[in-house]
Amino acid sequence: MEHLIKHPAYSKPAIEFVAVATESAAFFENAKSFAKQDFLERTAKLLALMYLKASMLPTVEPMLEDEPEQFVTEQEYELVRQHIETLLGDSDAYLEVFHPDIQLSDTPIAMNISEDIADIYQQLKDFSLRYHTGNNDVMNDALAYGVISFREYWGQKLVNCLRAIHSALYNV
Repeated sequence: MEHLIKHPAYSKPAIEFVAVATESAAFFENAKSFAKQDFLERTAKLLALMYLKASMLPTVEPMLEDEPEQFVTEQEYELVRQHIETLLGDSDAYLEVFHPDIQLSDTPIAMNISEDIADIYQQLKDFSLRYHTGNNDVMNDALAYGVISFREYWGQKLVNCLRAIHSALYNV
């Protein structure tokens, strides 16, 4: 039993991130039930908390040979994206300054909060479902790939769309 307690998947930062990831994924799935202002306010808080909790995750090495299982379907992703796009309306689009192609472009690059959140949702939901299998090796790999995807992919999307959400909330 002591071995399990020392397992990185059972660390306090991992458990806290699982809770935030699970709550956030459920919130994004239910976006259509919120008013725009309420959604933006809650999303800003969730994204800030999510960034903090993800940045505190321990770095672990994957244990399994196969890539982790993907759970979120294209239809689920698209449903979340469409509901958020509809909810945000003209607040959905924003200009991206950190896009890799910006140096090659003569025109601004437009992004969408709804697409960024759907991308984040997919990562969080997949992470959460992997973690909740209860299999230590799968949980370890959920953590390993969760940290990698945060650092290389969705962490930047999170801060980019948080900037846009801040602007939409406070008309900056």
